[in-house]
Amino acid sequence: MKSLNRRQFMKGSIASAAAFTVFPQSKARGANEKVIMGVMGLGGRGTYLAETFAMRPDVEIAYLSDTNTRRFARAREAVEEAQGKRTKLVQDFRKILDDRNVDCLVNATPDHWHGLGTIMACQAQKDVYVEKPMSHNIWEGRKMIEAARRYKRVVQVGMQTRSAAYSKKAKQYIESGKMGDIYLARVFNMMKHGMQREAPNQPIPDGFDYDMWCGPAPKLPYNPSRRWLNQWEYSCGPIPGDAIHQLDIARYLLGDMPYPKSVSHAGGVNGLRDGRQTPDTQFATFDYGRLTLLMESALWTPYMKKTPVNIRDSDRFPNWPFSSTKVEILGTKGFMHFSRHGGGWQAFDSDCEVVRSEFGRQGDKEHKDNFIDCIRTRKKPNADVEMGHQSALLCHMANISYRVGNKQLEFDPKTESFTNSDQANKYLKRKYREPWVVPEKV
Repeated sequence: MKSLNRRQFMKGSIASAAAFTVFPQSKARGANEKVIMGVMGLGGRGTYLAETFAMRPDVEIAYLSDTNTRRFARAREAVEEAQGKRTKLVQDFRKILDDRNVDCLVNATPDHWHGLGTIMACQAQKDVYVEKPMSHNIWEGRKMIEAARRYKRVVQVGMQTRSAAYSKKAKQYIESGKMGDIYLARVFNMMKHGMQREAPNQPIPDGFDYDMWCGPAPKLPYNPSRRWLNQWEYSCGPIPGDAIHQLDIARYLLGDMPYPKSVSHAGGVNGLRDGRQTPDTQFATFDYGRLTLLMESALWTPYMKKTPVNIRDSDRFPNWPFSSTKVEILGTKGFMHFSRHGGGWQAFDSDCEVVRSEFGRQGDKEHKDNFIDCIRTRKKPNADVEMGHQSALLCHMANISYRVGNKQLEFDPKTESFTNSDQANKYLKRKYREPWVVPEKV
C-alpha cells in the first residue's frame, strides 16, 4: 500500500483544510505556565482523563475531540465545571494539532487509533498521553518509538501502576534478594463479561463521522451491536485491553526485561460464542530463558473478582486467592502477591508467613504528575513509549500465537519478528486504509 508523505498525510479531511505545517520544537514550559491540552476520544476513559486533567491548576483543556458529536455535551460539562473555563469542541482532532499553542494530546481512542494518532501528534510537535495498549500491532509500536525519538516528544502510556509509590517499594524489596532467585511470575486477568447481541447493520447516526472513526481500519458496515473490543480490525483483544496492566507491572517489578525468546498460547473463543473474533480464554507462556512469565485470562467466569475500589485505596489487602488482576512473583526463598491499581502487596517466606506488607493507592494522580513534570523537564516519563512497546509486544505475541493455531513461536529481538513462522510474521503489521497509513519513515 502506498504511504503518504508527511505533508500529504497531515492534510485536513475537508477540501478547505490547509496543508499541515510542523512547528519547531517548543521550549519546556516553566513551572508557572499552564500546560495546554487537547483530548482525542470522549468515551468513558477519555472523559475521565479530560475531567481529571482539567481539575489540575497547572493544566488547561483547550480542545475536546470525538468523531461522535453526541459525546460532546457530557465531556464539555465535566471539563468546563472542573476548570472554570470554556473549551473548544472539534470532530477532527487534526485541528488540535494545527494549534501551535497546544502542548500535548491525550489519546483515549479505540486501539486502532492509538498508533496513528500518537505519531501524527509527535510530527506536530505535541507531547502525548496515550492509553494502553499503545499500539495495534508490533510494527506500529516501533514506528511510535521512532516518531517520539525523532521529534523529541514525551510520550506517556496509560499504565499508571508504574507511578504508584507501593510499586517502587515492591520492586526494591525484590531487588534486595530477600525472595531469593526469581524464576517464575504469574499474572491473572479473570473476568465475567456479557455476550454481544446479534443485530442487523444500522444507518450511520447524524453527527457521527464514521469514516474518520474507522480511520486506518476497514470501514465495515455500521453496527453498534458489534463491539469494537471484540473485533481484530479495531481492537487487540482482552489481553492488551486489560491484562497489559498486570504484564507491564510484572516486567517493571523484575527489572523491565525486554524480549522473550518465545511465546506459546492455549485457548480461544470458548465461553462467549457470540460472533466475536478475539478470544475469551487465553493462557500464554513467555520464555525468558531462566525466567518464565505466565498469563491466565478468561472472560466468562465468576472464579475471581477485581479488587473493589474501596480496597484499592485503603489500608486493606485483596482476598488474594480470588483476586482477578493480581501478579505473583515466585522466588527460591519466598513469594509475593501484588495488586494492580492499588491494593498493595504482601511478601511471604518459605513457610508461607507474611514477612512484609505494603498498602497501596492507585497511581493515577502520580502518573499524571509525572507526565506534566516531564513536559516541563523533557525527561523520560515512568511509562515511556519504549516501555509501552515492550509490554504491548507481549500481548501482540500471544495473540499472534493464537491466530496461527496456538503455535509456539520463536522471536528475534533484533528484527522484532518470528523466526519459525512466515504466517505469524504476516500479523506483525496491519493493512492500513488510505489515507490513514502509518508511513515507513515517520
